[in-house]
Amino acid sequence: MYTIAALYHFTPFSDPDALRPALRETCEAHGVTGTLLLAPEGINGTIAGTRNGIDAALGAIKSLPGCADLEWKESTADHPPFKKLKVRLKREIVTMGQPQVRPREGTGHYVEPADWNELIQSPDVVTIDTRNDYEVAIGTFEGAIDPETKSFGEFPEWWQANKHKFHNKRVAMFCTGGIRCEKSTNYLLGEGVEEVYHLKGGILKYLEEVPAEDSTWNGACFVFDRRVSVTHGLEEGPHILCHACRRPLEPSDTKRPEYEAGVQCHQCVDEYTAEDRDRFRMRQMQLLAAEG
Repeated sequence: MYTIAALYHFTPFSDPDALRPALRETCEAHGVTGTLLLAPEGINGTIAGTRNGIDAALGAIKSLPGCADLEWKESTADHPPFKKLKVRLKREIVTMGQPQVRPREGTGHYVEPADWNELIQSPDVVTIDTRNDYEVAIGTFEGAIDPETKSFGEFPEWWQANKHKFHNKRVAMFCTGGIRCEKSTNYLLGEGVEEVYHLKGGILKYLEEVPAEDSTWNGACFVFDRRVSVTHGLEEGPHILCHACRRPLEPSDTKRPEYEAGVQCHQCVDEYTAEDRDRFRMRQMQLLAAEG
């Protein structure tokens, strides 16, 4: 079994690039794969490996400046979730494009998974899904608003266009693991919204702790690894990934006439040129050859 650790931590790094070599060395020495992003505002990522490997990697991360109280969420998989290790330098650990947003200076009220249902079912609460449209498409909470954004950077524009609809409402927000809500709730506080809440630990923590029979979650939760999606109890979901557009697909979607493995699906059939599809076919042939 592979242990998967999803993590983020907002803390100032004066020279994040200088932290990369030792972090990469520790992960490589213990066979840990996945992606870690470092930026002046902190660290974000999902990694996988053996129990000992993950413990070593988490120990290295906790030794970084300001990361001693790092929190993370774990799940398991019976196959490698990632092919390789990436330790990258970024401007933001989750891109919102709002320099005035500083989660360390204040976020919404954290709501434990056990208390989430009661909150979002209150008549004076509006619930907003801060994830991208392709993530929302395969699962979300009952009654949640889908901003239909293609990237998190579009959220502020959506809010400005729609905030008049939520006058005198309490706002509850959620995302996969919590990191986007750290920024989105800080943004709303800066916009003058008085009561803002977000799901502590995100959807992943909710699916881990709340039994299916008590759940207000419908569908599956998209995850950024080879599992593609997870369901209650963090069991691997049924979805596969279109390797052209990187959107999740139901197994039945592979029977649609538009589908060609590694080349296109019904969601992206009109998004690429003939030259793009020829390139995708070549890549698919190379992948199949490498797999033997």
